Amino acid sequence: MFAVYAARIDRDQPLTGLESGERPAPEARPGWSVVEVRAASLNHHDLWSLRGVGLSEDRLPMILGCDAAGIDEDGNEVVLHSVIGQTGHGVGPGEPRSILTERYQGTFAERVAVPTWNILPKPKELSFAQAACLPTAWLTAYRMLFTNAGVRPGDSVLVQGAGGGVATAAIVLGKAAGLRVFATSRDEAKRKRAVELGAVEAVEPGARLPQRVDAVIETVGAATWSHSVKSLRPGGTIVISGATSGDRPSHAELTRIFFLELKVVGSTMGTKDELEDLLSFCAATGVRPVVDEVLPLDRAREGFERMAAGEQFGKIVLSTA
Repeated sequence: MFAVYAARIDRDQPLTGLESGERPAPEARPGWSVVEVRAASLNHHDLWSLRGVGLSEDRLPMILGCDAAGIDEDGNEVVLHSVIGQTGHGVGPGEPRSILTERYQGTFAERVAVPTWNILPKPKELSFAQAACLPTAWLTAYRMLFTNAGVRPGDSVLVQGAGGGVATAAIVLGKAAGLRVFATSRDEAKRKRAVELGAVEAVEPGARLPQRVDAVIETVGAATWSHSVKSLRPGGTIVISGATSGDRPSHAELTRIFFLELKVVGSTMGTKDELEDLLSFCAATGVRPVVDEVLPLDRAREGFERMAAGEQFGKIVLSTA
């Protein structure tokens, strides 16, 4: 079957290890199912995999891709939960949790095998491309907002780095949940798009906000960390799920953190139950993932290049149709 995969690890030039071509098709095994992929979305996790983060050379070649929507063996339209080993289903209770492409072949292919427990029904209201955006970036944003930040309707939130998949998801979900959302971006066009999606204001990174916020959704890391801390009200919460600009800020702002009793919460992905709730939320409210562009699977490199350059706004989707 045709697939897009990591053939080599290169920490400095990750795209040199990206290849596409024929790979062995997955086979069914006890507790697992094979799904025909109709759409799969890119995540920064795929770039990190090409750099060797979470993926060791002894597991190469590895088909990339965490997220997918498609057709299961019984002809049902489905969405995949990409966290493997969360409960032991299909892998046994002793296996550590992993994300597709770390231990098991991913979704940038015509077919993928996952534990049957990881398969959820796709709401009829969502297209395959829309549904494929949800299991990583949108699920991460959902958990950051509603589980780890604990915000309620009427609260205020700062979303750093509008344009990325998690950030755009947080803006849309926050708006739909009745939050007052602020956003940052270096790009004027992306700031305008953030406001169109529901942010009450979008500013340049580091700019002073009209008010201090209840929570910050942080995926940028070092470049925005100080601004995130300074933007919080006393007792507020930073939820961090990534560090695309690096994980070592020049100033940790520890004095401000303890003096104002701020909370820093780490967040990774989400649970199957949270993904089910997210799917229902989108179906019921009309909220839809922001899709930057849809490319055929054989043009995946274009999508990787666009994501690596930070040019996208929302999710890049690969289609097998």
